[in-house]
Amino acid sequence: MNRLKILIIFILAGVLLAGCVSKQPTEVQPTVPPATTVQPTTAPQTITLNGAGATFPYPLISKWSSEYNKIKPNIQINYQSVGSGAGIKQITEKTVNFGASDAPLTDQEYANVSGILQIPESIGAVVIAYNLPGIQKGMKLSGDVVADIFLGKITKWNDPKIVSLNPGIQFPEKDIIVAERSDGSGTTFVFTDYLSTVSPDWKSKVGKGKSVSWPVGLGGKGNEGVAGLLSQNPYSIGYIELAYAKNQNISYAYIKNKAGNFIEPTLETTASAAAGAVPTLPAGDASWSSVSIVDAAGDNSYPIGSFTYFLVYKEQTDQTKGKILAEYLWWAVHDGQKYSSDLLYVSLPNDVISLNEKTIRLMNYNGQPLI
Repeated sequence: MNRLKILIIFILAGVLLAGCVSKQPTEVQPTVPPATTVQPTTAPQTITLNGAGATFPYPLISKWSSEYNKIKPNIQINYQSVGSGAGIKQITEKTVNFGASDAPLTDQEYANVSGILQIPESIGAVVIAYNLPGIQKGMKLSGDVVADIFLGKITKWNDPKIVSLNPGIQFPEKDIIVAERSDGSGTTFVFTDYLSTVSPDWKSKVGKGKSVSWPVGLGGKGNEGVAGLLSQNPYSIGYIELAYAKNQNISYAYIKNKAGNFIEPTLETTASAAAGAVPTLPAGDASWSSVSIVDAAGDNSYPIGSFTYFLVYKEQTDQTKGKILAEYLWWAVHDGQKYSSDLLYVSLPNDVISLNEKTIRLMNYNGQPLI
């Protein structure tokens, strides 16, 4: 083989070797499945139920709102303590999800609000509270004397009618300062219902209602406002819900009942007054205008008390909120009752709870029950 051929062979071999060296085997990558996208956990949407009305049950409804939020953190219950009259107005105008009132709707109010349900939520006592230096809880008063004080006929603390009911107590010769509600109020309705029942003079001159034309006195807004007037004014007298008197350490009277006994307002004596009315309560979608437990029969019945009511529409326009509202009301009249006594409200009797169950089951959306 000549040198030229040998040279050509070496050149071809070099080319082939270079190609082999430059063409390294491609590394095979392991197959990796596409990453799974993990969606962040989203908390349930917060839903707020708005309510407004009576100041009478405000301490209890406030407690319920707090406790229910612990159970269902995404549910907020916003309740404005604005008085029964304002609560009825707002539920009538449908600016809130629920109203609350210490007074049942009048026949006229019931006729003006189509499809309203009235649901007893608790039972409370209205007390005759006073700020009388040196005289603590337990002054005795009768219905006719209380009426005469609020009519302006009895103006001095040492009036013979007051003194005769309280032998052994030295009353001062001081003017009586009368405190009453300035706003539309279920507490006023209960109080004036009582006075109209026990005093013909009051019934003919003033009558009963959530708002009345007071003959005398200073006005305060809400139970809070009247309690404030009593605390700030020695020798004053007014009417407030029992819990407000207890919480602010305001003295209150024992009231003469229908049986002639002077009764302290307590859970037991208020429950005794309500017991007689329970068997005759109407259906939740009927009128409750005739329901009253003032001046009730019974040796141990306190004479100035009332049911207090939730007001809601039978036909709900928002399915989600309607269902949540129905569930909240169901909880309030069942589990929520365990908070009543500590706040000085009477827990609902079983017969009233059963009635409420039927009423809440009437709540619907497009004809479908919500609970």
